[in-house]
Amino acid sequence: MAKTIAFKPKQVVKKLLTVIPERARNVIEGRFGLSDGKKMTLEAIGKKYSITRERVRQIENAALEIIRKSEVFKQSQESFSDLKDVLVSLGGVVDEESLLTHISTDKIIQNNINFLLVLGHLFEKHKEDEHFKNRWVVDKNIAERVHQSLKKLFENISDDDLISEAEMIASFLDHLKDISEQYKNEEILKRWLFLSKKIKRNLMGEWGVSTSPNVSARGVRDYAFLVLRKQGNPMHFTDVAKTISDVFGKRAHIATTHNELIKDKRFVLVGRGLYALSQWGYEGGVVRDVIGKILKKEGPLTKKEIVDRVLKERQVKENTIMVNLQNSNYFARDEKGKYRVTA
Repeated sequence: MAKTIAFKPKQVVKKLLTVIPERARNVIEGRFGLSDGKKMTLEAIGKKYSITRERVRQIENAALEIIRKSEVFKQSQESFSDLKDVLVSLGGVVDEESLLTHISTDKIIQNNINFLLVLGHLFEKHKEDEHFKNRWVVDKNIAERVHQSLKKLFENISDDDLISEAEMIASFLDHLKDISEQYKNEEILKRWLFLSKKIKRNLMGEWGVSTSPNVSARGVRDYAFLVLRKQGNPMHFTDVAKTISDVFGKRAHIATTHNELIKDKRFVLVGRGLYALSQWGYEGGVVRDVIGKILKKEGPLTKKEIVDRVLKERQVKENTIMVNLQNSNYFARDEKGKYRVTA
């Protein structure tokens, strides 16, 4: 179970700041947002004191070194060790946002924790890059293993893949077979997955490539796809619209939803207002087209055989199928009572 800190961050930071001059203290408080939660840029602080950005940076770096060499810093090592234990319990490498949120939802406390992380020798920050978010590391070996495994995991996922969380965790663990047992924990593995910028979990709890519309849904069509995929069977467009609103909190007008489903090849109209996904094996076209496709594929079939097969692809009345079979321009019945395509 993930630990939390036993010390009071603001009190520890306040003591540490007593060893630096007042202006340096004001610079540090402004840069890290220690007092009001609002971080200031080098330029903003420079304007405040009529000094250059570079001078502000020099003051900041010098202040950090003074604190690190102070007696107060040595006396505060228990707090730094406590913070390290929290990082280890979270996996040894944790994205910055998750770490700070785990400790506190208060922005000022989060900023004070961030200051301690920057100050402490036990912590190493890896800045955001092409593959990963900002993250804090206390175990370099674990961090390297996790980074490499996440890259391999991403390489094995196609843009269209949607993977259940259980499958994703199992696949990830395959790349981390010989990792310490203390880290073979579902919560830690999920936390590591969230380090990646290349893979992401959608609002339905499924994982995939972060740029895929199946994961980062951008409109009604994408939301509808996720809703239908989760449902697993055809839905009426009014139900699709309602579910989008309920699950995603996005207002989906019924008429708009219907129009979007019609335009997208991912969806197939299989009944009166009923839509299915084409990836389930459904194909577009009216009932007549479905009958024709079946007969061309399987050859002559009896009325019952045709009805059974069409009903697997379309939710229509049997009479609708029979009416279409009577159209001699398209279908003919032989002496054995089987139907075939005439053209």
